[in-house]
Amino acid sequence: MALGDSLTAGYGLDNPADGLVPQMEAWLKAQGADVVVQNAGVSGDTTAGGLARVGWSLGPDADALMVTLGGNDMMRGLDPAGTRANLEGILKEAKARDLPVLLVAMQAPPNFGPDFKSSFDAIYPELAEGYGTLLADSFFAGFVAAGADPGDPASFAPYMQADGIHPNPTGVKLIVEALGPKVMELLARVQG
Repeated sequence: MALGDSLTAGYGLDNPADGLVPQMEAWLKAQGADVVVQNAGVSGDTTAGGLARVGWSLGPDADALMVTLGGNDMMRGLDPAGTRANLEGILKEAKARDLPVLLVAMQAPPNFGPDFKSSFDAIYPELAEGYGTLLADSFFAGFVAAGADPGDPASFAPYMQADGIHPNPTGVKLIVEALGPKVMELLARVQG
């Protein structure tokens, strides 16, 4: 199950098949995985919303969890301590169900100040280490692999919708190509 926000839900894409979840499922199947990826992405969701719904979102058939939350917390300038607590609550729920987890990191831009950026950016690696989850270092790593400069947001433009926030179909493809190997690792933990 992919628990996330609009980035997971496929917000703004004309064709639902261009979204993260359908593209990820297709990529995994092309690698030989026998998998169904459930889309638990809710546009506008924060980590608090994800925590509130994780219990009932995880059906009895869920074998693993990919968490792609935190972008809306960051964009709203919410206290990183609250974001950390919410993500930790989600990880505790997964641990109680003995589900392996892939935590997909987000990074704060510098405009919130160095203290906010430092606190926010530390959440994902610290929680992944503390809970023994897999970690994808950045949701947008595929853009960087394609030549975008993480220090220059304008270099992400070819992979983004007009809003500058959500990936276009090409961007989603790059995200899937970068995240896919980590999701394969997640599946290996299920099978193991």
